[in-house]
Amino acid sequence: MKNSNLPPWDSLEAAAARPDWQILTQKIEFENPWMRVESYDVIAPTGNPAHYGITRFKNRAVAVVPLFDDATVVIVGQQRFALNTYSWELPEGGVPDGEDPLEGAKRELAEEAGLKAEHWREIIQMDVSNSITDEVATGYLATGLSPTKGALDETESLEIRRVPFKDLLKAVISGQVRDSQTVVCALRIHHMATTGDLPPHLINAILG
Repeated sequence: MKNSNLPPWDSLEAAAARPDWQILTQKIEFENPWMRVESYDVIAPTGNPAHYGITRFKNRAVAVVPLFDDATVVIVGQQRFALNTYSWELPEGGVPDGEDPLEGAKRELAEEAGLKAEHWREIIQMDVSNSITDEVATGYLATGLSPTKGALDETESLEIRRVPFKDLLKAVISGQVRDSQTVVCALRIHHMATTGDLPPHLINAILG
């Protein structure tokens, strides 16, 4: 698939001239309610044969930066099964195919942080791990926060902390916080502050 959303050093002409992957065979190897694993025999853009696997998630990933007027942010801690480690991260989760990602983000903020927001802004999209999955994640900035009720997933046991955004950013830079969506969203918020893309009171609180 040709991507028309190109960086400044690329061009539509160059993109159109690049060869695509050619699919020879396709097979579903595994499927459950959350994902499907497919295997492919292909011809690579180099012209050589190859075998690839793709994990196709049935949810779209969303993450929320719940930023208060004093530049504190709510983060949650939980034990992550895949890595068998405790992870501090932004409120985040999966949105079923066909649902508006923003509505899913609102639900995750309520469920995980017990918050609702008056103002929402999409701040970034990213490909989560583009060598093995087509999963896309969307990050949102949520401001004008107030308490609300939410129900946690039955497998989630969360700790909730309200911390200075500066502390979250330091933890990201030091590697103490490694969750990919949290890392990307924290760096994006800092970039927005340094480029004047946030309200002045938030810029002053984040950078001051």
